[in-house]
Amino acid sequence: MRISCGARDNIRTPPTNTLWHKDFAYTGGGPANATRPSFITPPLKTLRYFPLSAGPENCYNVNHLPHGHFSVRIFFGLVAEPSFDNEPLFDVSVEGTLIYSLPSGWSNQDDERAFVEAIVFLMDGTASLCFHSTGHGDPAILSIEILQVDDQAYDFGPEWGQGTILRTDRRLSCGAQNPRFDVDYSGDHWGGDRFWNFISTFDQGSDRAISTQKSIKKASKAPNFYPEALYQTALVSTQNQPELLYTMDVDPNRNYSIWLHFAEIESSVTGVGQRMFDILINGDIAFQDVDIVNMTGDIYSALVLNKTVAVNGRTLAITLRPKKGNAIINAIEIFEVVMSESKTSIDEVRALQKLKSALGLPLRFGWNGDPCVPQLHPWSGADCQFDRTSSKWVIDGLYVSGLDNQGLRGFLPEDISQLRHLQSINLSGNTIHGVIPSSLGTIATLEILDLSYNFFNGSIPESLGQLTSLQRLNLNSNSLSGRVPAALGGRLLHRASFNFTDNAGLCGIPGLPTCGPHLSPGAKIGVGIGSCMALLLIITCATCWWKRRQNILRAQRIAARDAPYAKARTHFSRDVQMTRHFGQENARTAAENGPSLLS
Repeated sequence: MRISCGARDNIRTPPTNTLWHKDFAYTGGGPANATRPSFITPPLKTLRYFPLSAGPENCYNVNHLPHGHFSVRIFFGLVAEPSFDNEPLFDVSVEGTLIYSLPSGWSNQDDERAFVEAIVFLMDGTASLCFHSTGHGDPAILSIEILQVDDQAYDFGPEWGQGTILRTDRRLSCGAQNPRFDVDYSGDHWGGDRFWNFISTFDQGSDRAISTQKSIKKASKAPNFYPEALYQTALVSTQNQPELLYTMDVDPNRNYSIWLHFAEIESSVTGVGQRMFDILINGDIAFQDVDIVNMTGDIYSALVLNKTVAVNGRTLAITLRPKKGNAIINAIEIFEVVMSESKTSIDEVRALQKLKSALGLPLRFGWNGDPCVPQLHPWSGADCQFDRTSSKWVIDGLYVSGLDNQGLRGFLPEDISQLRHLQSINLSGNTIHGVIPSSLGTIATLEILDLSYNFFNGSIPESLGQLTSLQRLNLNSNSLSGRVPAALGGRLLHRASFNFTDNAGLCGIPGLPTCGPHLSPGAKIGVGIGSCMALLLIITCATCWWKRRQNILRAQRIAARDAPYAKARTHFSRDVQMTRHFGQENARTAAENGPSLLS
C-alpha cells in the first residue's frame, strides 16, 4: 500500500511505474502543492498538511491490512507557498509509539532525513500513523508506504517480537557511488523496498572502494531478502590505515541493533585464513576472528552479522581491526530498538470517540489516534492511568483544565459509562443539554462530578445514589427538576460537598423548596386513575344537567305560545267546579231546615 498524500487520483511514478493510491484514511488537514525536500523523495506533486487549528494530533488510519510484519515509511514534504517560512518540526508515532522527532535543519539536508521508516508488527488489521504538532510549523506529509515483509525479518534475538519496533537510523552501501532503493537493485519485494544510501569512504586515505560483477551466493534469501547488488561493492582498509572505523551520532541511553554485511569479492583473497579481523562496537569486541570465506564456505558468498548493544553516550563507533590481511565491509544497517508503548483499552477509546461526537468537540482538541500514547502527546482533556491488571492505559479523568468552559454544545451519551475507571468528570461552564445519563451511576470509582453551569434538564437519576465514592457533586445552574434522590441527598449531607442551587424545579433537601407528598409508583398510578374517573363523572353530570335544562327551556317556549287557550280552559274548569260546589251547599241547607212554607 502506497499513498500519495493530498492526491485526488491514483498516480504512477517513473522510472519504476510505481503505483501510489489517492489520498484516504486521514483525519483533518488539507491538501496542498508540494516541494520535494530531497532527491530521494518520490516524484509526487501534492502533500497533506495539518495546521494547529485542526488539532495537535492528526493521523492516517489505514484498515483492512493482513496481520503480519510491515515496513512503514513516511516521507515529509514542504508546502509550496511563499509565506511558508517555518520549517515544520513535529513528532511521528506508529501504533501509539513515538518513533521519531524531526530535528532542526532536516529540510536542508539532502539525505535520508527526508523520511522516517520503521519495521513493526500490525496484528489487528490496522495501521495508525500520527503526527503530533510541537508548535513549530505545520506537519506536512508527502507520502506513506506500508509494505509487508517476512514475519521473521530482522529477528535480533530474545527481545525481538510484537512488542518491539525497529526504527531505521541508517543504511549504507559501502563503496557504492549512488544511493538506491531495493527496487533499483531489482530486489525481492519481501525486502520492503529499503533505501540504501552510499558511502564511498569512511575517511580519505584510510580505505579504498572495490566492486565486482560476479554473482553473489546466499544474498536474496529469507527472511531479509537482501539484494545481490548490495554485496558487489565494498570498502577495504589500506596498509597505511589498517583499521576501518565508522562513527555516527546517536541518541544516548538507547538500544541499537547493528547489522553488518560481508562478501569476499577481492580477487586476491581466494581461500580460508587469508583475511581475518575483529569487529568492535564502542570499543568492545562484538565478533572475533571473522573469516568470511571460512564462515560462508566460499568466496562471493554473503555473510550477515548482527549485534544489539546499549549505547550510553552520543556516539556509535564500529571498528574493523585486521588480524591478517586488510579489513573489508560491504554494507551497514543500524536500527534503534523502540519498545512498543501499551495502548489504551479499546472499549475506552470507543467510548471517548462517541463522547467526542456527542459533545461536538471542536477541531482544536484533535482527539485522534490513541488517547494516552505517546505519553508526550495525550489527548487534551483526558487524564490517563496505567492499569497493571490489563496492561492497558485507561481514562481516569475528564479533567478541569481541558474540557470546562470550552463551548461544548452536545449531550452526554449513555456510553460514557464505558469509561469504567473515571474518578473525575468536570464539564462545567459549557452549553451541554439533555438529561444526565443514568449510566453514570455505574461508574463506581467516580469521586468528582461537576456538570454545573450547563443546560441539563429532567430529573437527577436515582442511580447517582449508588456512587459510594463520590466526594463532590456540582449540578448547580442547570434546568433540573424533581426530587433530589433520597439516597443521594442523605449521604451527601454527611460525607460530601454538593451544590444543587439555581435549578428552579429541584426540591427535597435543605436549601431547596419542599416537595409535595411522596407517593409510591403504585399510589401515583392510583391517583392518576382516580383523577381520570372523577373527570369522567364530572363530564357525565354536566352533560345530564345540560340536557335537562334544554328540555325545560323547550317546554317554557311551548307554554308561552299556547297561553290564551290554556287560560280559557282554566276559567271554565273553575266555574264548573264552583257551580257544583254551590249546588251541593244549597241542597244540604234545605235538608237541614225542613220543607219550605212557600212550597
